[in-house]
Amino acid sequence: MGPTSKAYPVTPEGGDDDPRFTFGLLHDVRMAIQSHDYPEISNGLDLVDLQMALFGFLYGTNERRAGE
Repeated sequence: MGPTSKAYPVTPEGGDDDPRFTFGLLHDVRMAIQSHDYPEISNGLDLVDLQMALFGFLYGTNERRAGE
C-alpha cells in the first residue's frame, strides 16, 4: 500500500467563517473524549483550549498551509 497525501488541514468553506465549525461539532468532540474516560470538560477555559486545538488541526496555521 503506497503513501497517501494528507487530508488536513482543509480550506475553510465560505472564507474564514466555515459553517461546519459549530458548537455542535465542539460538543460532539468533547463528548467523544469524555466517553473514553478522560476527565469531564466543564471549565470554560478547557473548552476554549479544545476549540483552538480542533481549529488548528482542521485548518492549520499559515505555515502548515504553505506546505500543502
